[in-house]
Amino acid sequence: METTAVRRPLTCLLTTWGATRLTLLLLVFGVLRFPGPDVTDDVSVIYRGWYEVLRAGAFPASDVTWQYPPAAALAILSPAALPFLGYASAFFVLAFLADLAVLVPLLHTGLHSGRSLRGAWTWVTGVPLLGPTVYARYDVMVTAVAVAALVAGVRRPRTMGALTGFAALLKGWPVLLLAGAVRRRAWGAAAVTALALCAVSALALPGAFAFLASQRDRGVEVESVAGLALHAARHLGWPGEVLFRYGSLEFAGPYTGLVSDVALGLTALACGWLLLWRLTARRLTAHTLAEAAFTAVLLFTVTSRVISPQYLVWLIGLAAVCLCFEAGRMTAPAALVLAAAAVTGLEFPLCFADVVASTPLGVALMFWRNGLLVAAALTAAVRLWRSTAPGAASDAAPLAQTAPAGTPAASS
Repeated sequence: METTAVRRPLTCLLTTWGATRLTLLLLVFGVLRFPGPDVTDDVSVIYRGWYEVLRAGAFPASDVTWQYPPAAALAILSPAALPFLGYASAFFVLAFLADLAVLVPLLHTGLHSGRSLRGAWTWVTGVPLLGPTVYARYDVMVTAVAVAALVAGVRRPRTMGALTGFAALLKGWPVLLLAGAVRRRAWGAAAVTALALCAVSALALPGAFAFLASQRDRGVEVESVAGLALHAARHLGWPGEVLFRYGSLEFAGPYTGLVSDVALGLTALACGWLLLWRLTARRLTAHTLAEAAFTAVLLFTVTSRVISPQYLVWLIGLAAVCLCFEAGRMTAPAALVLAAAAVTGLEFPLCFADVVASTPLGVALMFWRNGLLVAAALTAAVRLWRSTAPGAASDAAPLAQTAPAGTPAASS
């Protein structure tokens, strides 16, 4: 009876994953037509162009749209592993495999006692909400490494640290996975891995760190939370415009520098809050690691000057890990992220022209999507604080008690 009770929902989950992922593959391969502009151009044009430069022996340092840490070159070069396919086709297949690589640890974790398949269901149902964009960006590959790091984190801090260091060199944001890490071995392994990859990249190819200048000079992107102020200002006579710069559409005109500075200030405040939380948190449980990472990435997403549709892939993956734990407290923030993903799938690419033009429809979509993300961030922050405060009630064992025999305590 117990085996049947597990087999039926598992069969349903895998069937849903197979059907939705087949649909995504048919969309990116052009068999099915998705409304709006073709989102696969980034792969066939931009990624392919970077691929040729990297194969020639250098990072695309002169291209201001290259804004990624050195290990991102591995993702861009990865289609070479399938030489019998064209570049774009190989990339889509590898993105599909990365999607599967996220699902496997979620399933493995969810089938254990005290865990739940809600996490796997979150990934299975959340990803299709974003449409073909998921397989047309390399973010799903980064998310696969990040999810593996969090799943490993409770019992294997060194493995988590190594994976986190690698993921951070793929796209930067996974460094926030360490927000809830309590063992020095995790931080040490992350630092050693990141430094080793930086050294190898700098020695192997010139221009490994040129991306830093492009990141520094970025402005306020039209899909960001900060951009909502400028969308509203356009309806009040603001004379600014939207320009394509640094690989995205950004606002240009009076006061954009001020809005950008405010966003950076809010990011600094988010960093300060996370530091304060970490210093005051006392009751750290097995699920705190994932919940802290989810909260940190949410906070930095909503305060960032840039929010691209693929950012939701990260948040869905982290929310999925949180919901693998029955004792977790991130159900509401995860639901808000899924709702935001649904709005994002409508906003891009279908209604993206309205967003760029700040039409009432475009502004409404941005208001709801970003409002949902802000609500998710604030809710997650409150729940994280309350669940880890001194004397907080919890059904889960403290993190130090979840380590295998012979493992040093959390402070080691």
